[in-house]
Amino acid sequence: MLSEFIKNIISDPVVSLGILAFYLLLFSLPFSLIATFKNKSSDFVKSLAIIANIFIALQLISRWIISSHFPISNLFESLCFLSWGLILAQLILEREYQTPIISTLSIPIILLTLGFACFVLPEDLRSSSNLVPALRSSWLVMHVSVVMLSYASLIIGSCLSASVLLIDNNQALQIRSNSVGIGGYKISNHEPNNEVIKPYKFSHLEKLDTLSYRSILVGFVLLTLGLVSGAVWANEAWGTWWSWDPKETWAFISWLFYAAYLHMRISKGWQGRKPALLATSGFFIVLICYLGVNFWGVGLHSYGWIFG
Repeated sequence: MLSEFIKNIISDPVVSLGILAFYLLLFSLPFSLIATFKNKSSDFVKSLAIIANIFIALQLISRWIISSHFPISNLFESLCFLSWGLILAQLILEREYQTPIISTLSIPIILLTLGFACFVLPEDLRSSSNLVPALRSSWLVMHVSVVMLSYASLIIGSCLSASVLLIDNNQALQIRSNSVGIGGYKISNHEPNNEVIKPYKFSHLEKLDTLSYRSILVGFVLLTLGLVSGAVWANEAWGTWWSWDPKETWAFISWLFYAAYLHMRISKGWQGRKPALLATSGFFIVLICYLGVNFWGVGLHSYGWIFG
């Protein structure tokens, strides 16, 4: 592994920034697991995540400068951008609620994503290339970056839902996610002139469930913006708003799935762990939408590797 690391640094110094981020996260994983067993958040793990995200950001900026276009035009760059988005989502959620479960869930996924990009992809797919004419548009930054950030938010939200299913199965779970922040308010005295407002005391599970719900909600909004901007870009590039390309179809399926989740949760008032089970299964739909379609090498959005 050390020889591979040295080889990558020599062959591509820009890629090595992603490899450094990978090893930082790998080093932080045991500390995150220990913190989870102790049920105490680790500032050390958070600091390593911040440094790793800075390395990935520098890598993306470097490729942007070298290639003169936004670095999200091939599978390697999109995987690195997704890793950056996942770490960003992790840090934002940890700021909202201090729990080591968030990093313990997100770090393995980031390691798989970043490790696949840096160690598994062949060198020709890691190298930067000129954009095809259809991609030479200002919509590239808007559409692709928003969609990738939506994937990151949906993935983290779905993983948090999985933790809700696994932790304290015997504990009742009440949905109270329409409040502002990780906490809500109730009126303890309903007399007209003597209303006392006190905060709800959310359980640990309810806080995780709320984080999952809000992460998915943000991801859904971003995915909606991504679909709209993609349709506008498609009309500009190919003269059609929608062509039922496999990537477009699965993005729409993902949108419908999470729309159903939010509808059942908000309008139907689903309680217990049924919404968490639905949200958890959304992880696999996003996985198919992002990687599954690409690997088959068909359609206008495909990277055409493995099965193409």
